[in-house]
Amino acid sequence: MKKDKINCFDCVHFFITWDEKFPRGCKTMDFKSREMPSVAVYKASGMPCLRFRAKKQR
Repeated sequence: MKKDKINCFDCVHFFITWDEKFPRGCKTMDFKSREMPSVAVYKASGMPCLRFRAKKQR
């Protein structure tokens, strides 16, 4: 079974912070992390991120 990885860079909720210790964040889940938020969510819950919403294509 192939698992599809979620690319946070393509999500409307993803943001980059100025915090050197926690450079990546998720607006909808309201947290910052050293790793990609989708990876942090998977490690904590064992499930892929359920809040992913793709950005509009230009």
